[in-house]
Amino acid sequence: MPNREDIALMAHLVRRTGFGATRSELETLVEQGYDETVEQLLSPEDQPPVDEYTLFRYHPGAERGSSINHAQLRWLYGMVTTRRPLQEKMTLFWHHVFATGQSKVESGRQMYAQIELFREQGMGNYRELLVSLAKDPAMLYWLDNNENHKRTPNENWGRELLELFSLGAGNYTEKDVFECARAFTGWTMTPKIHWLLWGPHLWDFEYKPEDHDNDEKTFLGHTGNFNGEDIIDIILQQPACARFIMRHLYNFFVADEPQVPAWPIEEPRDLEAITALEEVFVSSGYEMLPTLRFLLKSDFFKEAMYQKVKSPAEVVAGTLKLTGDLNGPDPRWGWVPNEPTYMGQALLDPPSVEGWHTGKEWINSGSLINRVNFVSEKISNVELPGVQDIIRRVGSTNGHGMSADILVEGCLDQMGPLEVKDQTRAELVAQVESGGPVAAVDEDFPRRVGEVLSLIAGTREYQFG
Repeated sequence: MPNREDIALMAHLVRRTGFGATRSELETLVEQGYDETVEQLLSPEDQPPVDEYTLFRYHPGAERGSSINHAQLRWLYGMVTTRRPLQEKMTLFWHHVFATGQSKVESGRQMYAQIELFREQGMGNYRELLVSLAKDPAMLYWLDNNENHKRTPNENWGRELLELFSLGAGNYTEKDVFECARAFTGWTMTPKIHWLLWGPHLWDFEYKPEDHDNDEKTFLGHTGNFNGEDIIDIILQQPACARFIMRHLYNFFVADEPQVPAWPIEEPRDLEAITALEEVFVSSGYEMLPTLRFLLKSDFFKEAMYQKVKSPAEVVAGTLKLTGDLNGPDPRWGWVPNEPTYMGQALLDPPSVEGWHTGKEWINSGSLINRVNFVSEKISNVELPGVQDIIRRVGSTNGHGMSADILVEGCLDQMGPLEVKDQTRAELVAQVESGGPVAAVDEDFPRRVGEVLSLIAGTREYQFG
């Protein structure tokens, strides 16, 4: 059997690069080895894609429906059932960085097309992804570049490209924003016709050369007759670009950073780690694969266990994977997309172009209750296959009698492995002792284990991933 340290490290890896795993899956991965598992994660093409056709048979709206609920359902289903976890996690990463919202786009199908873009290119080249994003109809409409004309430039896309998608505030001037906008004139989309009039449909990128400003522009110290791709190439030459994207990567995969607006005035949590990531990112030609490989094999990643508050999407998908609930196209999937929303993360509909504030700001009185209730309801359901496996493993310690402390330790081990404060452990043990002696052979043993698991779901430590 793998030792606890190896299990803990592998559990850390699969939480950060996906949405968790069962204990049996973790044991298999430990036998395979850490480095080999990293390479497997970095090669999603070796695994089959999600079987969406089975989902569409039971939830046909998920295939072509324009509602946000249908698109959220389709994506969450992918998070839970994917065999390409890092690809799906990178898709969520870019959705955080390039936040685009249904509240304005008003097309779940178009929003999901952007998710498919992130899925296809999110582990590839950053420059290519930026160019594709600049041509993405959902982004074009979200940031008004369809209103960016030669005679009347609109700065929304240009401003957010610089402030939130590549450089960060303080690394450009207002003149740079205006010149950037000029370079992207003519980058537009086919007319947006509401789906109620024309049914579910996708829009297309359209370049109108007659609406492009061909005059000379000066941007970040460079002068020329620039177009949008020239602007992106100049952005990539700025040291601030690699720093900004690598800080995002660190914040998402390693440890919680301050919120993005504070970055111009607050140093990175681990400047040495960020600098090392920058060097790999730039030297590789802005490729994500070698950057991710370096990150996942680094000491600073391995030592950052439980340094991040789980996002609502991670809470929901991870809980469903751990408990074995909804592992197929169950009719109950219809209500699952609302769960992250109740916890403060409406997938495909972030509160602004800035995206969500992460870390401790995921937690408030309302969202915490919803997080705990969701996990507690699932993890205490002794009919679910994943919970039954946990009960069997906890009970294997001693069939005829075990101390309350051993029961609690077994549950903490299966839920993480998880380390809690002494006071928390004492309270868990006291709760078990109040219910009388414990024995795995007792008829109510599954219920007793379920109660402990439910209590652990409400601990502060469990909210970190």
